[in-house]
Amino acid sequence: MNAQKKQKGNLMSKKSCGGRVEGKVAIVVGASRGIGEGIARDFAKEGARVVIVCSKTIEQAQIIAEDINQKYGAGKAIVIQADSTDEEAVKMMVEKTLEVFGSIDILVYSAGVNKPGGVKTYSLEDFEFITRVNYLGYFLCAKHVARVMAEQHKHDPSRLMDIIQINSKSGLQGSNKNAAYAGSKFGGIGLTQSLALELLEDGIKVNAICPGNYFDSTLWSDPKNGMLVQYLKSGKVPGAKNVEDVRRYYESKIPMGRGCTIDEIMHAIYYVIEQTGETGQAILVSGGQVMR
Repeated sequence: MNAQKKQKGNLMSKKSCGGRVEGKVAIVVGASRGIGEGIARDFAKEGARVVIVCSKTIEQAQIIAEDINQKYGAGKAIVIQADSTDEEAVKMMVEKTLEVFGSIDILVYSAGVNKPGGVKTYSLEDFEFITRVNYLGYFLCAKHVARVMAEQHKHDPSRLMDIIQINSKSGLQGSNKNAAYAGSKFGGIGLTQSLALELLEDGIKVNAICPGNYFDSTLWSDPKNGMLVQYLKSGKVPGAKNVEDVRRYYESKIPMGRGCTIDEIMHAIYYVIEQTGETGQAILVSGGQVMR
């Protein structure tokens, strides 16, 4: 590594003050909105240098990075535009991260898409799209980041690193008229458990966080393509006449009576990062809607 890379790799925010991920380098895939954005912002607040990865919404990602750098110090966050389902793009993502920051400690795969619908009429095109983003993209990112992490562990056998998938409660329990999404998330749990077994020798813990309904995200509440609108149009909620009916229906299924929050998801993420005696787990944050 040349002197310039070392200097970049050691760049620390003057405003950092011993946070929970102080000094770590975290790649967050799908960080230009929703849960991924919340994770990137909280990591930066807690001392990490953050790579905000997006496939299309580059302008929004740049706004987030600029805000982080203003709050926590120049160079705290960078943006990389990369399609997680394109292996060459994923390789570039990893190479660029190393060029700027010099190492990788955490990968969070938060990219996710959904399009509900019944199996009898569901198109192959939609099924393949859901599977590629939710399942194949996770595999490709884990593959290429794990290679770097394994090398880092060789140089420092005491070093522990983390790969975390943002999965879903639908990865642990089937979802009516939502087979493509649930199937891709079930597959993500299988990848998580299998990679956890394989990569432990490389100092890599692999875990999944399984949020329930995060209603305040664009995934759920976008007025054109959000889940509430899609569920209304697909007839997934019997008798629903508007998105408010859909939301009330899903809130009624949660014992705590509400959706989850970014703070609650972050508690689960910091748990799997900070604990040293567990891997291969699926941590639920669903308000009791799914119990294991």
